[in-house]
Amino acid sequence: MSTTVTVLIVYLGILAALAIWSRRETHTLAGYYLAGKKLPFWVVAFSTNATGESGWLLLGLSGMGYAVGVQAYWIVVGEVLGIAAAWWVVARRLKRLGDETDSITVPDVLAAKFADKWHLIRGIAVAIILVMVTTYVTAQMVATGKAFSSFLGMEYATGVIVGSVFIIGYTFVGGYKAVSYTDVVQGVLMLLGLIAVPAAAIIASGGWGEVQSNLTLQDPALVDMFAVGEGGRPLLIVIVSFMAIGLPFLGVPQLLLRFMSARDDGEVKKARIMSLVVLLIFTAGAVTAGVAGRALYPGLEDAETIFPVISNNLFPEIIAGMLLVVVLSAIMSTVDSLLLLASSSVVRDTYQKIMGSTKSEETLSNYGKWVTIVIGAIAVAIGIQEPRVIFDFVLASWSGLGSAFGPVVIGLLYYKRITWEGVIAGMLGGFLSSVIWLTWFKADFHGLYEAIPGFTAGLILTYGVSALTNKNTAAM
Repeated sequence: MSTTVTVLIVYLGILAALAIWSRRETHTLAGYYLAGKKLPFWVVAFSTNATGESGWLLLGLSGMGYAVGVQAYWIVVGEVLGIAAAWWVVARRLKRLGDETDSITVPDVLAAKFADKWHLIRGIAVAIILVMVTTYVTAQMVATGKAFSSFLGMEYATGVIVGSVFIIGYTFVGGYKAVSYTDVVQGVLMLLGLIAVPAAAIIASGGWGEVQSNLTLQDPALVDMFAVGEGGRPLLIVIVSFMAIGLPFLGVPQLLLRFMSARDDGEVKKARIMSLVVLLIFTAGAVTAGVAGRALYPGLEDAETIFPVISNNLFPEIIAGMLLVVVLSAIMSTVDSLLLLASSSVVRDTYQKIMGSTKSEETLSNYGKWVTIVIGAIAVAIGIQEPRVIFDFVLASWSGLGSAFGPVVIGLLYYKRITWEGVIAGMLGGFLSSVIWLTWFKADFHGLYEAIPGFTAGLILTYGVSALTNKNTAAM
């Protein structure tokens, strides 16, 4: 048995132990889906960052650094601004609102203030979550296959299946508490890996100056943050699109749940500084690994394999094994949260709230566990078909969720005259604008990131429709 495989087995054993330790919290819906709202700040901080980044951080974002060079640092700027806005604008108010309305899911929060007898708010929210989460999880399964293939030489399809078995397994057993505490382990590993790998690549290149010299010879645009985009793409659109990747932090449900799961408001306040610093190291490290990796290994067929390539070539086998674990950590820390998000939409929002089930909390939480398996299996079946570009695939899901929920959550928290119609219009308008822009208009507008028109449309519709319907609709 190779050292890498031994390291992987030890890591998976730790995750299994955390899942077993956490299973006592899984007998109620609040326990299975939100850990009873009792998490300390350091768990909330690391879980927020680990969940928000996923396999796209180590494979997709490092691949983007490899492909475009230092211009990818605009993504770092955008993500840091985005997470800061989420913590300071949304987190504390959402936590208070979630507690006041006894909410377990984001659709719970959205529907709580209105007499929604047709359950339209909840139904639309569930539909959007299920579609986008399936796409998102599929992208992570693709990342799993690439990771196992790059590190262990395993067949892509086999890697997808092996990785998914472990992710779905500990999510099934331990629920949200297991997910959150494994996020801490995974987040710490990601932090260490994203310091070690870029540092090793820079040292192996002879220093940052040599990295820049090498890239200048390949293409001067690789060392210019203000270079005109590929094919004459306008610089402003390149920068704005990269920075807007941080915009969905304000609304993606898997992160909003992190804020709701904190023990109290004081824990939220303490978590935000830690989260901001860690995210900066995460994103800057990933881009730097890609940029320095381009100097060392030009001409890779798949830019998104640069992190594994550096790991295998510059580190001894035992460290390379640990770096495989780092990649898997990034993937697992997002997939588990997405599986729970989708499962809660089916069991809590659809079966219990829309269909009016009166079954016991324990029975419903057990249903949630099996739904988690079904959703994971669907994502595996789709992801196993063919490798896709992780970066683009994740961004599509990220923008769809952020555009659907970000504007209406901000409206609920800050606009006292928001109406039922405004919430529905904002959700549908933001989501559809993002999807329609991506499908039919993005290519004609120099690749302008779909979250920009999606989020804008969501805000305009949320506030505009609410203003028009406020006199006729009473909030409860």
